[in-house]
Order: sequence, then structure tokens, then C-alpha cells
Amino acid sequence: MRKRRILAVLIAFVLTIAATATWSASTDERDGDPDAIVLDDSGSETGTSAEQPKKKGNKVVKVLTAPFKAFGRLFGGGNDENKIERMTEKDAERFASVGVERIEDARTVKHVSSASSAREHLDAGRELLLNGKYNEAVSELSTAVSLDPKLTEAHNLLGVAFDKKGFGERAKESFERAVKLEEDAETLNNLGFALYQSGNYRAAIDRLKRAARLAPNDERILNNLGLAYCRLGKIDEAYKAFKRAAGPVTGNLNTAKMLERFGREDDAIRYYEAARQVEPNNTIALRRLADLYNRVGRPADAEAARAALVIASNGTMLVTSGK
Repeated sequence: MRKRRILAVLIAFVLTIAATATWSASTDERDGDPDAIVLDDSGSETGTSAEQPKKKGNKVVKVLTAPFKAFGRLFGGGNDENKIERMTEKDAERFASVGVERIEDARTVKHVSSASSAREHLDAGRELLLNGKYNEAVSELSTAVSLDPKLTEAHNLLGVAFDKKGFGERAKESFERAVKLEEDAETLNNLGFALYQSGNYRAAIDRLKRAARLAPNDERILNNLGLAYCRLGKIDEAYKAFKRAAGPVTGNLNTAKMLERFGREDDAIRYYEAARQVEPNNTIALRRLADLYNRVGRPADAEAARAALVIASNGTMLVTSGK
């Protein structure tokens, strides 16, 4: 029993330290919006969508393994297997103005203009996009919109590809073209998130609210809406959006994380405490409260949170080990 208790204390200590490392390292040297990355790391979907199959996985495992991945980043670990190939603005210009001729052989150039050919390039671009081959996806999707400028999905996916490559303005332009052709939840979400990334939060909220009306239970849309509300300082509205996305516990946690990022520690504590009211042994809330209580000069509360974290971690360990 004593060994088990010591092991639980060590686990709680490692998780607390690692969580702090995750907090500071999770957005370092990563492309994308820092706030969205924080939510993504905790298992909450954000950002643009290409109707990619959702890989939910085990959110508990994701949260527990994130700190150790952060350690690897801090000390130079990891590999470059998934590193995105860089594209320049010059490349983007070339792809955006791609021609519509196909060389059949050394002597013949065949002009291509049929809608079916546009569809073929759209299908190829979608497949490349979902496989992370963004340069090639931009090329195929640019060809598709050149062949058929009214192909809404091609404009939308081209925007996603540009977004993945870090060309925010080009992504926004593609999403705007898609929305003008057809307003659906996905295109409105993608445009809304692009506007959010460019700092146009009010316009982002307008598009995201319209998207949410079309898809009331879409987690990604609601989390994006919550992020935009946070940036306007409308925290109560942000919490409502986060809560609609994944329930009261995650809603409180995500709101608290954003408040903590903004330096509003007392307000963050209030939302972490609210998460514990719903789920008393929530280890994420306990870890952050132990740190925040210390920061705001509440050592007794910090000690109580650490003690509760040890108990919660021990219970989790026992359940996991089947004892």
C-alpha cells in the first residue's frame, strides 16, 4: 500500500510538472493559431475542415500523453516525418494561375475544359489534401477552379490547402468565393475561422453563428465561435459555445485555459473550480488550480488541490491497472 501511495505521488508530481511544460511548449514552433492549438491539444476540434474523417481517439490518453510529447519538443526530440514541405508565395501565384492545357504527346496539346475534368482534379486534390500533400493539392485544386469557377467545393478545399500552407489571405479569398457560390456549414466555418485568424473577430462571429445555425451540434464550429468570443472579451458567450460543443466540464476547462492565456488568473480559477463542481476529481482542473492558487497567493488552496490530485491520480491508476 505504501509503495502504491508513493507511486501515486510521483505520478501526480510528474503530471503537474509536465502539464506546465505542455502549457509553455505546446504552441512553440508550431504553425497555426496559438489559442486553437491549446484547445486542439486537449482534444477539442478547431480550425478549418475538409470533411476529413474524424479521428477522435481516446481523449484521456491524448491529454495524458501530451505532457511527455511536450518534453520531447523542449529537449529537441521528435522527428521530421510529418514536416510540411514549404511553399513560397511565388509557387502559390503559379498554382493560382495554372493553365488548362494538357500535353498528350510531344506534338499535340489538347485543350481541357469539361466539367468532368474539373471534377477529376477536385477528387485528386481532395485526396492529396487529406494525405497532407498540400503543394500538390493546391496545384490540383487550382486547376479545378480554373476549369470550373463555379465548383464550390474546389474553392473551399483550395482555401483549406492554402490555410495549411500558411497563406491566410489566399485561404480567406478562396473561402469567400466558396461562400458566395453556396452557403453551407463547412464553408461558413472555414471563412469564419479565416476571419478570426486575420483578427476580424466580429465578422468571424457573424459567419460562425450562421454556420452553427446550419449545424447546431458541430463541435469544430462551436469551438471556433468560442475562440472568437474570447478575443472580443465576451467570456460568458464563449463559455456557452464551448459548453454546447462538448458539455459543461470541457466548456469550463476550455474557457479557463483561454482566460489563463490572457493573464486573467482569478477568472481562470473560477472556471476551473466550476469544472470541479461538475467533476470533482478532474485532474486537468486540479493540476491547473494547484499552480494558479500558488500564483495568486493562496498556498493552502494550492496544497489542497495537490492532495486532491494525488487521490484522483491514484484512483485513475487503480482503475487503469484493474486493481
